[in-house]
Amino acid sequence: MQNPQEATFTTVQLGRLVGYSTQQVRDLEGLGVIPAAERGANGYRRYRMPHVTALQAYRAMAAALGPVPARRLMPDLIEGTLERAAERIDDLHANLSRERSRVREALSGLDVAVAEADDVFAEEDAMTIGELAQALGIRPSALRHWEREELVHPLRGAASTRSYGSAAITEARVAAALRSGGYGIPAIARILDEVRTHGRTSEVQRILTERLADLTRRSVALLGTAGHLHDLLADRLPGAGSSVTPER
Repeated sequence: MQNPQEATFTTVQLGRLVGYSTQQVRDLEGLGVIPAAERGANGYRRYRMPHVTALQAYRAMAAALGPVPARRLMPDLIEGTLERAAERIDDLHANLSRERSRVREALSGLDVAVAEADDVFAEEDAMTIGELAQALGIRPSALRHWEREELVHPLRGAASTRSYGSAAITEARVAAALRSGGYGIPAIARILDEVRTHGRTSEVQRILTERLADLTRRSVALLGTAGHLHDLLADRLPGAGSSVTPER
């Protein structure tokens, strides 16, 4: 009986195993999502089980993260060091957690902004551009860009220094959450204008609540990739496949 690890597959056979067309398999190989195939004497591609494993891992990752992030990630998992691969996978979970916190802070900020709309803001509670950027996990340049686009309205002090009061902090939190969710500047500007002008927070609350639900779906889907990623990387662990029994 042939060892499954030594089995070879044509492009058509590989595609059928994982639910992709022949052209999709070729395209994904060209993008580095799977290792380059061997070529037979007749010039045809010959794939093996590692190619099956890589495509299964990619398919699971694409379901959890989207095809573009998955395509960007796979070459690192295949060609990079094992340490780098483990680090990238850890980052996926951490990024989802950070994004969830960002969305929750935006929702909380909206509630506070409405409840304290008539309150006097204490200057000592203002944040600098560096503090706010760090709190949101973005670059200060992003806050400057949002200011130019009139999404965020910081206060101006001496020597043109910026400080962010409660309204600007809420604007920045909402903008960060919506940007990470794929919303463009015009859409965010329209939503924030509704909040500022009319105090209407229902639309942004709905969007952010749906974003939280999507992050939960992605987190659960990412858990489903664990077995495929383990299969992809486990053989590279030190001592993997060793049959030596340690002495007692």
